[in-house]
Amino acid sequence: MDFSAYSSAFSGLLVVLTTLIVQFIVANTGKARLPNHIPGKIDPSLGHESFVFRAYRTMENSLENISLFLGSAFLAILAGVNPVWTGFAVWIYALARIMHMILYYMISTEQNPSPRSYFYLLGLLANILLLILILTRLL
Repeated sequence: MDFSAYSSAFSGLLVVLTTLIVQFIVANTGKARLPNHIPGKIDPSLGHESFVFRAYRTMENSLENISLFLGSAFLAILAGVNPVWTGFAVWIYALARIMHMILYYMISTEQNPSPRSYFYLLGLLANILLLILILTRLL
């Protein structure tokens, strides 16, 4: 199978993985600067007013979502789903996750839905699109 047609999807996946690395660095650097920090734990008294909490939750949210997305993306590629649509869905997900991250870093709110929620939903819809494309291809 010639995977060169999926270069757009692969570059979008690289952006997704790079975004996750950035989130990991920001979250752990911020947490390490707190007094009496314990590796692997976040102070339960922290809330949305704390950038450290928001950075940590951004990373955790990405970790909660990335396995399903990566599975969908690679299954789409291996199943031979249209490369243009696969790339489109991957890039929508990648950009939605970046916007989710930026808004979570910038806006301290417990309001629901918050502005970041719309980008979370957009990423979820991109993943659902991939799953529909896979199903269509396999049928």
